[in-house]
Amino acid sequence: MSCSNILNDYDGVRHNYTRKGGLVWQEVFLPDNAPAEWADRSVLWNAVEAAETTKESRLARMFVVALPIELNHEQQTALLTEYIRQQFVVDGMCADVALHDPDPPGHNPHAHILLTMRPLDEHGDWQYKTEKEYLCVRGDEERGFTADEFTQAKLDGWEKQYPYKVGRKKVYMAPSIAEAQGLVRASKHPKNTRYGRQNPITERWNSESQLLMWRASWAETCNRHLEMAASEARIDHRSNAERGIDEQPTVHESIAARMIEKRGGTSVLCEMNRQIRADNTLLRVLKEQVQKLMDAVKQGVPALLEGLRDALVLIQYQLLFNAGQQDSLSKRLAAVGNLTTEYKTIQNEIKNKTKQRKALLAEQAALSPLQFIRSNQISQEVASLTEDIEELRFRKEQLLASVPDGDIKRVARQEKDLNVSMTRLVAQHEQLSTQKASIRADYDAALAEVDAADLTTVQTERATIRTERREGLVQRLQDTYGKHYRPGLLTKAERIIDTELGEQPAAEERHSLREQLNIHKQTQEHHPEKNKHDHARGR
Repeated sequence: MSCSNILNDYDGVRHNYTRKGGLVWQEVFLPDNAPAEWADRSVLWNAVEAAETTKESRLARMFVVALPIELNHEQQTALLTEYIRQQFVVDGMCADVALHDPDPPGHNPHAHILLTMRPLDEHGDWQYKTEKEYLCVRGDEERGFTADEFTQAKLDGWEKQYPYKVGRKKVYMAPSIAEAQGLVRASKHPKNTRYGRQNPITERWNSESQLLMWRASWAETCNRHLEMAASEARIDHRSNAERGIDEQPTVHESIAARMIEKRGGTSVLCEMNRQIRADNTLLRVLKEQVQKLMDAVKQGVPALLEGLRDALVLIQYQLLFNAGQQDSLSKRLAAVGNLTTEYKTIQNEIKNKTKQRKALLAEQAALSPLQFIRSNQISQEVASLTEDIEELRFRKEQLLASVPDGDIKRVARQEKDLNVSMTRLVAQHEQLSTQKASIRADYDAALAEVDAADLTTVQTERATIRTERREGLVQRLQDTYGKHYRPGLLTKAERIIDTELGEQPAAEERHSLREQLNIHKQTQEHHPEKNKHDHARGR
């Protein structure tokens, strides 16, 4: 991230990224009690490595912050410096920051902030993250003490508990009680809590409430610097739900997804974001339309009812489109899921049979020459297992041959992306259904206000204005969905809504020759494989 050349003392590997581009600014920030030599990031992070001795140790916490494009690099640096000093360094963390503005400059300025995980004492030494806590007893009381605390607790009559053999069982008890009964200690390790006692500072740093505070402080600091730069732009750290916005948030598009799009392919994540943006655009249009209709109630009931019907048709169109996407995604998930499931099954069978063969060979090696009958049986079983293993390996090779580049991990990642997309589609379907029910309630309420004697007149006026309004409906969908707009789906949505409203269902749409050619062209774009197949059959 800092485009540095660093030797890792832990494994002796040198990491040289000095040729990497996009770095604008980098700095190491230290609290007052940190050693001055840690200003060199190589010394700092090697000191972190030296302090973490377990294989599951967490070395650092990383924040990636998007920087406002309304600020220049000097202003972005000032923003980062203030935020890091006030939020992290003052609290006792060492911070290593790198500001990136990759090519082309200005399209994605961001910063990576690496933070240390352990607090420092007044001498600049690392404190513990968690400390072993012994469960000690005194009479009928049990209490936890750290090693330092136990020094005083021992003088007050507290004892550690050790496991002792009581018949076939192991029972924890104090040595004074066990020795009086002549029991033998089963282990030298005393009884302790499973996770130990967390350092209160690191416990706070790792808490969700602290994360929310950091997010809120970032928004506040950014907005203050934007105001200082005379920019009207502002950011908000809260979610859409917290802000009362019912639009769907987009998902993060990885570099791999962008590369697929750059090569002319279609990424699941990028396609899902395009769909989310289209749905959000249509949702905003619907809200504006419903609001205008509610404001214009007094101007005419027919226009109000037709406007609400149009809103219902638009939502029904989205529901149908969503259902089609779910169906397509389900088929892809089934195909990918079957592939990964079969691969895992074969792998497990190979592992189990290899383990069985190894056990049989070990048993055979331990047999005496006189046990030749059992030895022959084992040879036959080993031969059978070997054949099974070879067959499974052949099936595995065939399976990998059906996967692009034989990369089964890519298939697993694709399955994960598809599941994320399916979850989004299901949530979207529920949201659209809720909106549809709300608008339907408005429609029923408006219709209930019409006198029975005036109902025929109102319906006649609605039929008159419906043709004109439909052109706007079609235009709205074309603007939103572009080449993905499907006229037949709109007709189906209209028929569903009219049936639900108890009205005469819309007649099947008649298209001009030009419109039919456009629809055929759209179908070709959507189903190129089908068109190739049709061409091969001479259609």
